[in-house]
Amino acid sequence: MTDPEGISVVLPVLNERDNLEPLHARLTEALKPLGRDYEIIYVDDGSSDGSWEVLRALAAGESSVRLVRLRKNFGQTPALSAGIAHSRYPILVTLDADLQNDPHDIPRLLEALGDSYDVVSGWRRHRNDLWLSRRLPSNAANFLIRKVSGVPLHDFGCTLKAYRREVIEDVSLYGDMHRFLPVLAAWVGGRVTEMEVTHHPRTHGVSKYGLTRIFKVLVDLITLKFIGDFSARPNYIFGGFGLLNLTFGALALAVVAYRVLVLHHLEATPLVFLMVLFSITGILSLFIGFLADIIIRGFYDPRRKPTYYVRESVGVDRPD
Repeated sequence: MTDPEGISVVLPVLNERDNLEPLHARLTEALKPLGRDYEIIYVDDGSSDGSWEVLRALAAGESSVRLVRLRKNFGQTPALSAGIAHSRYPILVTLDADLQNDPHDIPRLLEALGDSYDVVSGWRRHRNDLWLSRRLPSNAANFLIRKVSGVPLHDFGCTLKAYRREVIEDVSLYGDMHRFLPVLAAWVGGRVTEMEVTHHPRTHGVSKYGLTRIFKVLVDLITLKFIGDFSARPNYIFGGFGLLNLTFGALALAVVAYRVLVLHHLEATPLVFLMVLFSITGILSLFIGFLADIIIRGFYDPRRKPTYYVRESVGVDRPD
């Protein structure tokens, strides 16, 4: 029998000072009985409430705790990316540090992961959040993401997830793409499933999300669709749009030529403006498509610039 795989638990932290000690106690209760090697990586994403001092105290008392402190607040996606980059075990578990995700669900996630799946996503079926500001926009976003991506999950926004490292290393995290990780994993061939997890009401601190995230999700969803369908062949969309405009321009030119040469109508017509507009738009779109095809080669450059900058770290090695 082979030894069970080690687990890296990654938690982005932003102003969660009062939640950190009880959260860590629950994490330890959930992880120790598993009989696996594990590490808990807290990523301080620019906290200003003293969270870093609490984390330093936790790291001083337990060798399994590893810390990464970012220079400022870069956002949840870069924070998760930093934690994953500084982790070392083949199984990755992510969750929020606000005590709404329950660490005791981690063993169930790992059991579901087994040998059959590469990603197990948490589903907060009974969610303890405000309906208007949290649950309504979340339900709308989840519906849109399901339809656009084709990945049939109920809750893309739940941070509590388990991954196999080899799948996560094949996707790139930037912007606010953390909620689309199961989609990105599925697009590189990962086997994705979900399971119901416990969701607790927030008792300390304040939520970092509101209604404004609807617009971010919509923009990210458009980006996600473009990446999924055209990231390797951007000229398909730009070139297609350009050819369509050139076709309209040619039709407008034909009508104008017929009016002038056959009907001898020399009065001004809006078709001349449309002819010029469609022609210029079509030519520019074709050139943008050609440039995009050239630039996209850099998308696969393994030396991409990171989306985060570390101020200091405790007990972790600098990633390659």
